Amino acid sequence: MKRPITALMVATLLITPLTTTTASAAPVRPVVRCEFTPTPENPAAKPVRIPSPVARAKGTVDVYFVTNYGPFVVRMDRSNAPCGVHNFVHLVKSRFYDFTQCFRLTNSARLGVLQCGDIYRQEEGGPGYKFPDEVTGKETYPRGTVAYGNQGPGTNGSEFFVVHSHANIAPNYTVLGQVIAGMSTFDRMVAAGIADPDQDGPPAKPIHIYKVWVH
Repeated sequence: MKRPITALMVATLLITPLTTTTASAAPVRPVVRCEFTPTPENPAAKPVRIPSPVARAKGTVDVYFVTNYGPFVVRMDRSNAPCGVHNFVHLVKSRFYDFTQCFRLTNSARLGVLQCGDIYRQEEGGPGYKFPDEVTGKETYPRGTVAYGNQGPGTNGSEFFVVHSHANIAPNYTVLGQVIAGMSTFDRMVAAGIADPDQDGPPAKPIHIYKVWVH
């Protein structure tokens, strides 16, 4: 356990300057209703309840990650994907992502992403429910984009990906936000290699998420 604790301390030191304070109380935020549907055929890989159906639809939230390759921070936009961000924060607060492994790393001409959030193995091990996409058909996925992965329309759950270079893919994936600190962490992951000749498969050296929290 010494290594995760050390990483957590380093991450805290690195990202503390990113925090901000507000001068006055924020106004009442608009909300939307979300539809979370249980998936008994795919039960929760970790204990977690279905989120509340009411989500904020304005503002941002910063999500902090500590991995064995270093820390990174994602700023998620509630106005772009209120139900998606609401769900992600719920999973973070439920410690769903703590001490998990990212099973897929790609670095091809079409796709350069790290895929995480599927607890058992690639595309297996979700939260026991699903919810609809929040896309307009105009989504793009440049370096630093964080979005939900899925296995078809309306199958969002816990799986997400981070674009470390580019993603030439259809606009079918709900964008949560952008990495605002720590892209060098992903550069180190890619430099460590991929255990697949097609550059799409398990990382050559395992990638572990130790801790995730929100601010």
